Amino acid sequence: MTQIQAGWGAGPSARYEDLAERFRPVFREIRAGAPARDHDRRLPHAELAALKEAGFTTLRLPPEEGGHGASLPELFGLLIELSEGDPNITNALRAHFGFTEDVLNSPYPDWRRQWLPRIAARETVGSGVSETGTAKVGSFETVLKRRGDAYVLDGTKFYTTGSLFADWIHLAAVDEAGQPVGAAVPRRAAGVEVLDDWDGFGQALTASGTAKFTGVDVEAAWVNPDPGRFRYAVAFYQLVHLATLAGIGRAAAGDVARLVAERTRVYSHGNAARTADDPQVLQVVGRVRGAAYAAGAIALKAAEALQRVWEADRAGDAEGAAVAATVADVEVNQAVTVVTGLVLDATTQLFDALGASSTRRGLALDRHWRNARTIATHNPRIYRDRTVGDFAVNGAAPPRQYRVGEA
Repeated sequence: MTQIQAGWGAGPSARYEDLAERFRPVFREIRAGAPARDHDRRLPHAELAALKEAGFTTLRLPPEEGGHGASLPELFGLLIELSEGDPNITNALRAHFGFTEDVLNSPYPDWRRQWLPRIAARETVGSGVSETGTAKVGSFETVLKRRGDAYVLDGTKFYTTGSLFADWIHLAAVDEAGQPVGAAVPRRAAGVEVLDDWDGFGQALTASGTAKFTGVDVEAAWVNPDPGRFRYAVAFYQLVHLATLAGIGRAAAGDVARLVAERTRVYSHGNAARTADDPQVLQVVGRVRGAAYAAGAIALKAAEALQRVWEADRAGDAEGAAVAATVADVEVNQAVTVVTGLVLDATTQLFDALGASSTRRGLALDRHWRNARTIATHNPRIYRDRTVGDFAVNGAAPPRQYRVGEA
């Protein structure tokens, strides 16, 4: 069934359905096992391996580099579909897709030549940026020191989403002078220890816990010559969360519709002999589905703004790309509160269409709200509203990065 036939609207390109059909069998398998994985807290190693085998992690690479040449709207459309299956897996791949954008946008040919073949070979990259220590905002306690012709890395990271499943960890640190530096190190290098100690009530299977680096030898070639990120990085990473929320909304809509259709018990004070014919129940189902539809449409519209940045950069229009990047940040920021509110409300309202049996742990319907609520805590939405207001009233550009640390 196509997205149009399912009522979710046309994909973001004429070829989208053909592209998506390559991965939908894997998506279906992922969704079928999602409730049990959540209930048993089973990490999705096999599911991520299946996506890699299908070439999902190479989506953004050009065909001549071993990828699918997906546009950014196509990528985000597929992330919505994957998130309908299991948002944990989308989040586990967020750093990988961000690192891929870094490589594709890098002005350093040697860096691109080193990493494009690795990504094409379906090697994946996890996150090693955030810390929970006493470092000041914008700085890190993790240090990368030069030793001869190479480097040595020491430090501890948290929220290392996806790193437990990955081949490499992309991390941020400071050098001996306190200047920012980025590098990628092998996940299984001596001195690297990744712990499965993430205990959030949502997104519990993303392996977003601790990574320790103790005297890790780092080759000079693994240190990024550009300590910055790609031009639309802030918008990109937040939009992954919005696409994930949209997918959660679709999953919630699908679950409530299926369970209402299957329900044989009715309330004495209801409106029909079958729950599936009760207009008040159908109203709830429709409201949940409408929220999911709107969330997806908003996310894909914002993805068009990122695509404009990409295209301006490819055309060599640096000034146009800079303007487009500011607009992309605005579009994503003003989508955050709306999408978040839609999905958080929908994942609560779905229970109004069902009975007490819907709270059984085996159904795991609560995972939709738990996952949505956890994602929504990233980069709090109250600051996004303020940023949009400042742009609308004063023409102020949104911040170019978001960091957490001691004041």
